[in-house]
Formats: sequence, structure tokens, C-alpha cells
Amino acid sequence: MARAQADTELADRFDELFGQAQTAERELRAAQAARAPLAEQQELAKRLDTALTSVMRAGFAAERVAIGPRGYDDRIYRRKAKAKPSVRRWSLEAQRLLTLRESHRLTGIARLPRTPAA
Repeated sequence: MARAQADTELADRFDELFGQAQTAERELRAAQAARAPLAEQQELAKRLDTALTSVMRAGFAAERVAIGPRGYDDRIYRRKAKAKPSVRRWSLEAQRLLTLRESHRLTGIARLPRTPAA
């Protein structure tokens, strides 16, 4: 029951976390357009990564909430519930956010040039 309660609380914050991720992305894109220093771009990219991770976790929590408390213990029930439209919607959204985060980690975080050792 504690896991279900924690998932419910996290799922309830999905919209808020999604808004934070959108704001972080806008800030990063604005810094890139303004050709801000790489250190600033890297900081903003890491902030976006953190926001994407939070909203992705909230998406998976919402999926588990939509499945119901029985899904925590019964894998067959969980698998059958994943075929329901209400659960499928959350599954697709969470997977989309996971893919977005992984893509961002691979290509979106600016790499700072290494400085030679003294």
C-alpha cells in the first residue's frame, strides 16, 4: 500500500513536472539560440535531463496507478491491465518521455572541452 500511495502522489504531480520540463527545454533552446557559453548550456541541459527524468518517473507511476494496487503483486493481472486504453495511454507517454530523455542524454548535453593538465 505504501508503494501505491507514493505512486499516486507522484502521478498527481505529472502536470506540474511536465510544465517544469517544458520550461527547462525553453531555457536551453533560448541559450542555444543566443550562443551562450558552453558551461551555461551544459548546466541548462543537465537541468532539462533532471526534469525529464522526474516527469518520466511520474508517467510510469501514473501507469502503475491506472493498473491498480493488485498489479504490484500479480504479474498476470498487470500484463492484462496494460492492454486497457487508460493504462496504454500512460504506457505510451512514459515510453515517449523515456526515449526523449535518452536521446537528450546522447546528443543534447554540451560537452566541455578538456583542459590540459598543469
